[in-house]
Amino acid sequence: MQYLSLLAALLSAFELVTTAPLPESEATTVSNLITANGQAERVNMLSDTDFVFDFFNPLPGSVSSSGPDGRITVAQLRTFPALVDQGISMAVGYLGPCGLNTPHIHPRATEFNFAVNGTLHTGMIQENGARLVLNNVTAGQATIFPRGSIHFEQNMGCEPMIFIAAFSSEDPGTTSVANAFFRLPMDIVEAAMGGEDLSKSAEQVQMGIPESVAFGIQECMQRCGISRTASDTKSTTSGASDQRSRGRLSLFCLTGLMSAVIVWLL
Repeated sequence: MQYLSLLAALLSAFELVTTAPLPESEATTVSNLITANGQAERVNMLSDTDFVFDFFNPLPGSVSSSGPDGRITVAQLRTFPALVDQGISMAVGYLGPCGLNTPHIHPRATEFNFAVNGTLHTGMIQENGARLVLNNVTAGQATIFPRGSIHFEQNMGCEPMIFIAAFSSEDPGTTSVANAFFRLPMDIVEAAMGGEDLSKSAEQVQMGIPESVAFGIQECMQRCGISRTASDTKSTTSGASDQRSRGRLSLFCLTGLMSAVIVWLL
């Protein structure tokens, strides 16, 4: 019976959950919890099941990042109100072959990232003057990204993988570096790049920047026989190509979870 239950749990992750706004009731609950008169009042405002977060069947708005080769589901203040005033949150990342969680920052939290299976190539720069820290984190290992550091996670394998990330704040926040940089005034961007004239290429560059999770480095793509196409950028997000991405990602998530279970059983 336990194997049937496990199979049912794995299959529950087969359907891709898209990013969507939180229900208004959830936002109201968070506001009430923040202004509550102490922790006892907060506990009394919540039901028993409000203290459980389901990463296999996340609520709308819990998928913070979703791209052509992976997605990230986050339990944080907005998506899991029981975390209000707890100083902690968690994310589960599902990366397909060569999947990359693109360079980003968590402005309000340190991240402790654990590789469930596969190999996670990570990089981090803390601040100006600090050296680049690179690591290959294998199954059972974890690495830390200090608050405010620019960092990334890349699946270096040709099979799906899962990572689990804990944060030191219930509201860690995320800033995708490339996306944020090119949202600045273009004359400022050009000046910051040494006066480079981007007037003819800026729009093309912006269209080519993935929103979050994307296919990673070319060496991995070639080794795994994966082709990068126009539909892998944020410029194509609907229609048949979107359905293909959803189906592929669902398969990646299911296979990755099965690999994780095997690791745990061993």
